[in-house]
Amino acid sequence: DKMAAALERSYIEICGFEREAERRPRELTANLGNTVPPGSLKFPDSAGAFHYEESGKLLSVTSNRFIHWSTSGDSVVLVEQSLDTNLLNNAVRLRFTHCAVLPGGVTIQETLSNVVILISTNHSVHRLLLPHPTRMYRSELVTELHMQSIFTDVGKLSLQDPAHSALIPSSVGTTASPGTAFAWLSYHGDAHFALASPAGGITVVTLPSPDSQGNMSVLELKRSSVMQRLSGWMPTAIRGEHSPADLVLSLAVRELEEDSFIFALCQDHRLRMWSLREHGCLLEADMLEYMPACKGVKRLPGHGHRLRLAFSSTTGLCVCVYLAVPQRGQFTVLQLVATDNNRYSLEHISTLFSTQETLVDFTLTSSDIWALWLDESNATVVKYISFEHNTAAQWNQVFVQPPPEEEIHIGVDLDPRIFRRGSERIWDLSWEALRKEVTLAVESELQSSITEFEFSQEEYRQLQVEFWSRFYSCCLQYQEVQASPLGLTVSQHTGMVCLLRKGFLSYLLPCFAVDHLYLSHDQYLLSEEETPVAEDPEAGRDVLQLVQCLRLISDTVSAEMAYEMEKALEYLQAPERAAELVLENLLCNDSDNVIVDVQNKLQDVRNPMAAMMVLLREMDLETDSEVGGDGLVSLNLRIGLSQLYSGSTAVSVVSQAVCHMAMTRALFCRDLLILQKLYLRFGDNVRTHTHTPSPQDLIPRTSQLLSSYHLLKHVSQNANLQHLTVLELVCVSCPAPAALNPQTVVELFYQTAARRLIVSQLFSNQQGGALLVWTDVISSVVQLLAQLLWPSNPGFQFPECLLASCQYTQLQEYVRLIGPWCQVNIASCRFMLAQCYLANGEGQKALRCFQEAATEVEKEEFLMRLTGSEDEDAAVAPATPRLQYYNKVLRLLEDVGLPELVIQLATLAITEAIGDVSSQAALWTRIFKHHLDLGHNSEAYDALTQNPDGSMQLDCLRQLVVVLCERSQLQDLVNFPYVNLHDEVVSIIESRARGLDLLTHNYYELLYAFHIARHNYRKAGTVMFEFGMRLGREVRTRLGLQKQVNCYLAALNCLRLIRPEYAWIVQPVSGATYERPGASPKRNSDGEFPAEPVKRQVDILEVRDLEKEYILSRSRLTLAQHHPPSAAIAGGASAAELLVLLVQTGLFDSALVLSRTFNLSLTPVFEGLAFKCIKLQLGGEESQNEAWSWLAVNQLSVVNTKESRCASNNHLLIDTSLFICRKQTPVDLHITNNNLLLFAAPQTRRGVSSPPTWTSILPPMGSITATSSTSCCHMVSLYPIGWSKATR
Repeated sequence: DKMAAALERSYIEICGFEREAERRPRELTANLGNTVPPGSLKFPDSAGAFHYEESGKLLSVTSNRFIHWSTSGDSVVLVEQSLDTNLLNNAVRLRFTHCAVLPGGVTIQETLSNVVILISTNHSVHRLLLPHPTRMYRSELVTELHMQSIFTDVGKLSLQDPAHSALIPSSVGTTASPGTAFAWLSYHGDAHFALASPAGGITVVTLPSPDSQGNMSVLELKRSSVMQRLSGWMPTAIRGEHSPADLVLSLAVRELEEDSFIFALCQDHRLRMWSLREHGCLLEADMLEYMPACKGVKRLPGHGHRLRLAFSSTTGLCVCVYLAVPQRGQFTVLQLVATDNNRYSLEHISTLFSTQETLVDFTLTSSDIWALWLDESNATVVKYISFEHNTAAQWNQVFVQPPPEEEIHIGVDLDPRIFRRGSERIWDLSWEALRKEVTLAVESELQSSITEFEFSQEEYRQLQVEFWSRFYSCCLQYQEVQASPLGLTVSQHTGMVCLLRKGFLSYLLPCFAVDHLYLSHDQYLLSEEETPVAEDPEAGRDVLQLVQCLRLISDTVSAEMAYEMEKALEYLQAPERAAELVLENLLCNDSDNVIVDVQNKLQDVRNPMAAMMVLLREMDLETDSEVGGDGLVSLNLRIGLSQLYSGSTAVSVVSQAVCHMAMTRALFCRDLLILQKLYLRFGDNVRTHTHTPSPQDLIPRTSQLLSSYHLLKHVSQNANLQHLTVLELVCVSCPAPAALNPQTVVELFYQTAARRLIVSQLFSNQQGGALLVWTDVISSVVQLLAQLLWPSNPGFQFPECLLASCQYTQLQEYVRLIGPWCQVNIASCRFMLAQCYLANGEGQKALRCFQEAATEVEKEEFLMRLTGSEDEDAAVAPATPRLQYYNKVLRLLEDVGLPELVIQLATLAITEAIGDVSSQAALWTRIFKHHLDLGHNSEAYDALTQNPDGSMQLDCLRQLVVVLCERSQLQDLVNFPYVNLHDEVVSIIESRARGLDLLTHNYYELLYAFHIARHNYRKAGTVMFEFGMRLGREVRTRLGLQKQVNCYLAALNCLRLIRPEYAWIVQPVSGATYERPGASPKRNSDGEFPAEPVKRQVDILEVRDLEKEYILSRSRLTLAQHHPPSAAIAGGASAAELLVLLVQTGLFDSALVLSRTFNLSLTPVFEGLAFKCIKLQLGGEESQNEAWSWLAVNQLSVVNTKESRCASNNHLLIDTSLFICRKQTPVDLHITNNNLLLFAAPQTRRGVSSPPTWTSILPPMGSITATSSTSCCHMVSLYPIGWSKATR
């Protein structure tokens, strides 16, 4: 198993502060009417925690959930925490007026329906009943990221309720204050408060259960004076003491057999056990009996003694007593043993000695003692020891967070304004707001201190360093106060260990074996004889000797040299060269002969290279297997795992643990690289082995490990996240990061992708009932997360997550850092870098990276998965992975909107698609589309002609025609040669012309121009004639008639350009449909294929036929122009019908032309003329004014003067018309003349003596045949009376 097991030999401290700004806890005040102020009474601050009974069960709403508190003066701050979810309204501050919270005065217990909080002050006792989490939610599992805390409705409680609060009787509470307290719930639900009486003994205050109607009761537990004398006690006054000997220093209670056993460790070094049920002392033991060489100790009163209890099913009830003796301290572990007749005794298990530090707190588990001290420099010291299986009595180390450096080395290339989060909570402001406010404050102070007008850049930078160092010093003082340790807590259900500090909570995680070696103090390394990193004892000793050499080097490397090494890694310089420079510096400044000591220690190493290989193997996180379980998991377990370790606190702890590992191992690799360089330089003075590699062979591997851990450190510390909208660029199943609020990219990765993979692997093949053991689970989570981040592993989830979360800057930096040395997923990294360039608008760089990545598509898992995610319903499915990759990238470039790059990449992809017609067709279609979109018409046409697929080529051609028409780029459309595509172009334009509105689109004109450009006049004439026909049918307006006239005129011009024998066209069939070749047959509304069209006779139209249509159309237009209401009627009128309309409107010239063209009778024309003439003669002035309008439109020179008469002009029009029509048959003229004479008869009565001039055009009588003599006689008889013979 490659995963290095975490040693339970040592732990590391990881701060668990909230990443986001918290609100101040809500405050509640309790005032029971006590008027006695605490005065100078001051108890030390304390802290503790309560862990739910089912906090270690996976399928529980209280899994990984606990409550911790801290006391200070008159207030208690309670915070509920969960590693699996974010609890809302989870903090509350309880303030007790004129009271001080006693040490040990806070206890929390749970029942089936409530969480009960018991609080003891020097004047009062309180009970708070809160709902149990299992009663608050509908589900029994944690299924949401945010849930309500049990403190949500705490404001509804009354802290003055007599049923849950009480003042301590004055005999106890006012004369002096109790020194310590302990509270618990009995089996019956009563709340008991054991208070250490200042007069000695114990006072037990009891609040009855909320269901009962009882009142508060007080019980005194104290030995009588007779028993004191029998026990050999002396009165206090005689001994000169100011406090009684049985003054209780520490209390603990355990419920056994329906009785409450109260353990009291007193000032006289004795441990007493009282029975609450019997009201008596059942056991008394002198703890000095377990202390060797205790001479003189008995005469000293104990002040710092502590007492803790632990119960387990295997060991029963264990009691641990800490005796605070000057110059030493001792832990004594005893087991309570029951004997007959209700008697008890203590059985000694172990005695353990501690160092001389000041004990702050300790806790007892079923197997270990955890202790918290402050050393002489006020630094925090945490250790633990097994009291059962530790024959050497050696305490195990806990590597607490060291205090920040008092001074920070700022390189000349860095800005003095350095911001990095510490371990404190920020209550009021967000991180960004706080940073801006601090920057403004410091810069303002700097500006106000400047008195000179001119500064050099170096002088100004020195001022910046000075002011920011002053601010940093203030932060250190604040952190020192906030980091004051108050207590320890160990969960008996999960084994989770927490260090309770004044300002925050930190978690203790098991330390990995190789980290343990590097972090251990020298005395521990000297005392260890074996290490789990090596199975062979000899190899283990070599490893320990080698680590001691590394520690010497580490202590010698100065801050300046460490910074130079860090800078070399950041700027991608060779780590080997940087290590060489550091070694040179060490050799030049080795005043303490450290290098000599290292060489001497190397002499003791049997096989240095083998030891180095062991360390390198332990630090290498490379693995062949993918993280993520494939086992079957039940639905219930899957739901329970959905939120495991997903709370913001867990995210912060896991991410910081990875960061701590990376920082530690980066230093380890740095020192090992320096040692290898030293070994190369002085290799003759140390042992060598022929069967092991030389240092020269190990240096590249060490250098790569150093670079890898530097990368992990960089990503786990980088907090510059971009909160952007997620783009669907890569198929990654990540939730949106907006609601998660991560602060580093590692946190982002853990929340969105890694946690699910890790949990799936840890709990695969489990069906339920899994126990959450802190040491196992958290170590595995940290190790697996580091493996997912490890750049040399085949998994590529971390860059995928950065891309899916739009963290382009971070992703680009990641690729930059691994570029020179990582040989895994090279092409995938190039693909990611291309995505970053795209996001930054650097398209050409992106295209180059995409092309570089294409060479490894078939080899790297990420790219294969990327190309395999193509849509199944794509128009063309590429055959090879590389073509699939190109297709993916092309779509990506299209989404971003870079058509030029699409054209370039598609042109390159065509060379990969040789022999694949469908892929080539798809690529040419893409090239055509983007050329057309860019307005590259010629290039688009060239791409169209290159397309090997006829159907897609036709689609492109149709799109080309439509787009160029819409852009009015008709010249390009007409001028393209269309080799082998002429008929298709014509068919497309004809189809568009026949399917669209005639007045909106000009496809007929386009087709006409297309044929004219190719000198195909017959086709051009046919197109214009069809256009005119459709205008006559569909657009019966004046504009439509005007267009129709122009169309027929253009058609006539086309036919007149052809030789007469070829000047004909085929008349288009009305309602004909035209289908392009190869088109699929269409179905009707019933889904059936229509019947074959009936063959019709073809009509041939010649020039004279077109002339007739032209005359008819022009006559319609003339009518519409002079009488607009007739336009709709004229559009569909036949020649005969139109003739009547023209005569009615007075358009006699047009009527005569129409009659001559279509060989129609002139009778309607002259009848109309005669009618209008007579009407004029009979009408008045109004009739004459109306007549001028229609006389003016006829081809007649009208003299419009005072002397001219409208009737005369009318007669003139008749004369002209008869002259024009003189070629008509004489019979027609005679009939016409006859009618005109009839019309003229009324003029005789008005004295007209002259016949009209049109009589002169009548044929002579001699020319009339015999058959027509009758008609002539009739004509003569109709001459008006008064006309002379001469006139005739």
